[in-house]
Amino acid sequence: MDARVVPGPEVVAQARQRLEGVARGTPVLTCPALSEQAGCELFLKCENLQHAGAFKFRGASHAVAVLSDEEAARGVVTHSSGNHGGALALAAQRRGIPCHVVVPQGTTKRKVEAMTHAGAQLHWCDDNQAAREAACAEVCAQTGAELVHPYDDARVVAGQSTCAAEVLEQVPGLDAIVPPVGGGGLLSGTCLAVAASGQSVRVHAAEPQNADDAARSLATGVRQPPPPANTICEGLKTALGEIPWAIIKEHVQSIEVVDDDQVLHAWRAVLREARIIIEPACAVPVAAALTGVFGRLGYRKVALILTGGNIDLDRIPEFLSRTA
Repeated sequence: MDARVVPGPEVVAQARQRLEGVARGTPVLTCPALSEQAGCELFLKCENLQHAGAFKFRGASHAVAVLSDEEAARGVVTHSSGNHGGALALAAQRRGIPCHVVVPQGTTKRKVEAMTHAGAQLHWCDDNQAAREAACAEVCAQTGAELVHPYDDARVVAGQSTCAAEVLEQVPGLDAIVPPVGGGGLLSGTCLAVAASGQSVRVHAAEPQNADDAARSLATGVRQPPPPANTICEGLKTALGEIPWAIIKEHVQSIEVVDDDQVLHAWRAVLREARIIIEPACAVPVAAALTGVFGRLGYRKVALILTGGNIDLDRIPEFLSRTA
């Protein structure tokens, strides 16, 4: 499978077959208190319970699965603030191949530990997109490892599509699916899953205010550069990928933008009302839903993808104090 060719809906079934028995089928939960606030029934897809603690395991495992033996022997490399790096390290470990991860300064301790535990060799860089890409290129040149981009990779997008494909089977009659968006791998995969299903389900997304290049891209019709990201949602501080954008611009209805205060209040609401521990970035679609926007659109049943639960437990008191 060519990493640089924009995939179509046909990859969804292929990816599901490859990931059968590899990725965990995660549950969908409901929470009446959150649904009441949203003005529609919310269905929470709990990818925080996925292997490696995040949906990223789907895309990483699929990318590793389609490597030839020759490619796999050289290992894999990526850049990541944690979830993709941890997922790729685990997928590589399961196949018995080397894994290199370029890690930006400021990545949370919990995620660094997860990558190290799975056997990844870490390469540190400054916390900006240019530094990540330059360091990745250097590691590729030195090792010959195969680049598995966190989101701008058709193999990864195909793997991510399996999440929404599950949701569509788990919750009949959905009006909409709403993931968060950073680089766009999950959002574009969601679009492919809906297209492959033939169902009239609408795809929306949610994004933090200080990292809103996807929302601005959709509004202008032209892929926009990322702003200097200053948000608590560390997993979404990425540039919108070229391959995801080619899919997103054709299928996504809207990208709702929320600020960090709304995100933290949504994070607290999920913890309090649904008893689910997630990362702040994963609360972004919940924050959007709690504004009532999807209820006002007349939707009755909306699925929100809770993308991961790799939170530093030591920071939970800090987050709680900021929403007291």
